[in-house]
Amino acid sequence: MIEAEGPALPRGFHNVAPGDLACVVTSLEMRQPPAGLRRLVPEGDVPVQLVRWKDCAPEKYRLLYRRVGEPWLWWSRLAMSDAELAAIIHDPQVQVHAVVDRARVEVGMLELDFRAAGTCEIAFFGLIPGATGKGLGKWLMRRALQMAWVPGVERVWVHTCTLDDPRALGFYMGQGFAPYARHVEIFPDPRVAGLLRESAGTEPIIG
Repeated sequence: MIEAEGPALPRGFHNVAPGDLACVVTSLEMRQPPAGLRRLVPEGDVPVQLVRWKDCAPEKYRLLYRRVGEPWLWWSRLAMSDAELAAIIHDPQVQVHAVVDRARVEVGMLELDFRAAGTCEIAFFGLIPGATGKGLGKWLMRRALQMAWVPGVERVWVHTCTLDDPRALGFYMGQGFAPYARHVEIFPDPRVAGLLRESAGTEPIIG
């Protein structure tokens, strides 16, 4: 005998199974480059630089991905096999960059995806805890947009969700992105799956 599932949920509500998480994803886009985008910031004014990681080993990539994204439960790349991950990050239309400080320590990452014709997705963008709140995010976004707006690109887009830094949505909008879509995403909790530490996403963020 099949037991009743209980009363029907009101419109707009969704069941979330035990062990799953839910978030609201907002996608934002930019249809033309901001004014003055090509103006360079003097290198001495910024204590970091971008280093292109060409053909980096999947494990090296995951270490930085985890350092940047674990507080926000980034997990999708951790669930991939080496072959699946390499097929993306070694694609000539995908650019992976590390943000490196003056001590040559990686403190952030930027990934640009040009695989869709006429489009650049800012697939991953972030700084490690402790490197935020210092103006580096604006510098990194400026560099991201300078590299994204190449001839043939007509649209640059990015997404964020309610598990990300709560300042992220406002930051993207402040940089010239406009929201165009929202949806609810339900996925297995990466901590339950063993992809992230049990304490991930619960520790205070500094910066």
